[in-house]
Amino acid sequence: MSDIGPELPEDEALAAEHALGVLSVRERTIAEARMAREPAFAAQVEAWRERLAPMLAAVAPVEPPAGLWSRVERALPANDNTAGLLKRLRLWRVTAMGSMGLAAASIAAAAMLAGQPPVVIRTSPPPMAPMLDARLASTAGQPMFLAAYDPERRSMLVASLVPPGADPDHSHELWLIPTDGKPRSLGLVEPGASKAMPMKPEMVGMITEGAQLAVSVEPVGGSQQDGPSGPVAAIGKLARI
Repeated sequence: MSDIGPELPEDEALAAEHALGVLSVRERTIAEARMAREPAFAAQVEAWRERLAPMLAAVAPVEPPAGLWSRVERALPANDNTAGLLKRLRLWRVTAMGSMGLAAASIAAAAMLAGQPPVVIRTSPPPMAPMLDARLASTAGQPMFLAAYDPERRSMLVASLVPPGADPDHSHELWLIPTDGKPRSLGLVEPGASKAMPMKPEMVGMITEGAQLAVSVEPVGGSQQDGPSGPVAAIGKLARI
């Protein structure tokens, strides 16, 4: 895995490298498996994709040369079963990964169920609370921060799009503004960095769809009063992902 920078923890670096598309096949497989089972890690990857989108949009798409795949096919070693080989290659390109995953899952499920007695499901499992995200923008509409709330881990992931070192004389403080309109501080966010913020138990019920997140510009160390003491730089509403 390549180095993203000393300021990023290992999970954050992996998410950034996956968003950049620089992982090896093995590393990408591991990352995508984690995304499937860990909503917080999936949110990290999505945050980095959003963060890197302006850079990727500046790269012009390149069309592959006409007839490229035909030339690859013709370069394969010839034998008496060339036609059948090419046909299988085309089929493999579409179905191999899906078939392998389905077969592995079927074998694992069969092995597990064979040793268990029948189970009667009497009640439906409770629905999983939805993940929420927000894009915090300035009054001019410029995106400045991204946030995603993972209800399972009760953690808010925040990514700053502000260039590192842009405002060394101030701190950026994140606030939750629930339906009662009173801001609650969630902590400080460093410019150009991402961090996970565990939520206090009393705040969990306040993090709902439609609640607002805001970032204020404060003296170094954060606000010294019960609410923002400096100007609000960015604001956005939480919505279902």
